[in-house]
Amino acid sequence: MTTLYEHGTLAALMAGNFAGTITVGDLLKHGSTGIGTFDGLDGEVVILDNEVYQAVASGRVNHITDLDATMPFAAVHFPKDPQPLTLKDVNFTRVNHDLVAARQLDNVFAFLQLHGTFMRVRIRIAPKQQRPYPTLLAVAQHQPEFSAIDITGTILGYCAPAIFGTITAAGWHLHFISDNRQFAGHLLDFAAPQLTGSLEVFDSLEQHLPIENHAFRESTVDMRTLREGIARSEGSAE
Repeated sequence: MTTLYEHGTLAALMAGNFAGTITVGDLLKHGSTGIGTFDGLDGEVVILDNEVYQAVASGRVNHITDLDATMPFAAVHFPKDPQPLTLKDVNFTRVNHDLVAARQLDNVFAFLQLHGTFMRVRIRIAPKQQRPYPTLLAVAQHQPEFSAIDITGTILGYCAPAIFGTITAAGWHLHFISDNRQFAGHLLDFAAPQLTGSLEVFDSLEQHLPIENHAFRESTVDMRTLREGIARSEGSAE
C-alpha cells in the first residue's frame, strides 16, 4: 500500500483557517517528502529527504529545523515505489495535460518529482497573514511573484482527481526549489529541455483533520463559489 497523508483541507484555507494545527515533528512521522505552508499562511514549504525548507514572501528560503513549528495544511508521503521518468521539451502545460493523459492520472492521486536545468521558472509565495485572517482568495490577489532563468533545481508535488478538488487542489499542485536552496515557491510556469525524476501513484489517501481547532470546527465554506475560488487562488483558472 502506498499512502498520501494530507493534513487540513484546501477548503479550510479558502475560509481563512491559516493557524497551524500540526507540528513539523508530527507531520514528518507520516512522510519524508512533500509540500505545505506554515502558520499564518507563511510561505511555501518544500520537504525533501526529511529536510524542511520555507520560501517566504521576501524571496528568502529558510531551512527549518524547529520541529515544533506548526502548519495548517500539508501533504507528505514516504517514497516507496517510484517509477523512473524522463521528459523532454517539458513545460507546465505538458505536465498538466499530456502527462496526466499519458499516465492515466485523472482518477488517482500521484506524486511527481523532476530535476534538471530549467530555461525559466516562475513562482509565487504566500505572504504571512495576521489575525483576523482574510480568505485565501483575498491573499491570492497580492502574492509576490519571482522568476529565474537557467536555474537547476527540483519540481515536486501532487496530482489529485477533480472529484477531490475541495480538500486539495485538483490536478497538479507543484512547488520548486533550486539546488542551492536559494530560490523556491509555488510553481506557476516553467520550461526545460529535459527533466529526469520519478512518478508515484497512491492507492490510499489518509486525510487528517484538526478536530481540536475551534476555528476549523466553526468555520463555514461557500460551496457555490469554492471551486472557482480555489482555481483562482492556485493560479489555475482559465
